[in-house]
Amino acid sequence: MKYGFWQVVNKVIAQSDVVLLVIDARLIDETRNPEVEGKVKGYKKPIIYVITKCDLVDKSSLEKLKLKPSVFISAKKHLGTTILRDRILIEAKRRYGAKKEIKVGVLGYPNVGKSSLVNAMKGVKSAPVSCISGFTKGVQMIKSDNRLIFLDTPGVIPFREVDEEKHAMIGTIDFNNVKDPEGVVFKIMELHPGRVEKHYGVKKSDNVISDIALKRNLLKKGAEPDEDRVYRMILKDWQTGKIK
Repeated sequence: MKYGFWQVVNKVIAQSDVVLLVIDARLIDETRNPEVEGKVKGYKKPIIYVITKCDLVDKSSLEKLKLKPSVFISAKKHLGTTILRDRILIEAKRRYGAKKEIKVGVLGYPNVGKSSLVNAMKGVKSAPVSCISGFTKGVQMIKSDNRLIFLDTPGVIPFREVDEEKHAMIGTIDFNNVKDPEGVVFKIMELHPGRVEKHYGVKKSDNVISDIALKRNLLKKGAEPDEDRVYRMILKDWQTGKIK
């Protein structure tokens, strides 16, 4: 399956005039894909880093970003789409001169918001969107306007990458299928202190999981907190963007 994905990616890069590398604003380092970046640079194609889900993070955290050129996007709130279109046209003109039609490759990990980005750029629902990772099964060619054609691709993962914790945070592995949801949740809480507690309306404490279980009535027999259900609920709310 991965080999098929990489065949698609190489073909998309070759066909594209400009390539968008889509990154989750909450996990910028984790959702950068050096293998894909290297392939794009090898083809000498213009790159734009598109930071999606920017409405889920503090603006101050994005101001420190050093990736250039980059555009911040919230597909949900339609923020940044005009800026991104202008940047695509600038990069295409710089590389190719006057070009009537521009093909734009859209690459990134599963579940970082590629299809939502394409839909936001077009303004109507064209690319299939799902919170289930890997929903886009093949390349979707979508004409945005009279100049831009987007090539939306399946999410791709580097061959040797087997970090379940990272994939669970990104959403590459669905919350139902994570083997160690406890470890992933505590990593999220470590990276974003106070966010989980704020979302569920509980105070920081050593018993935060039990407190959430009691507040949401997630209990086993004997009124014991059902911690596994709590961890998976938190992970689901994280993956679907409910926890900001």
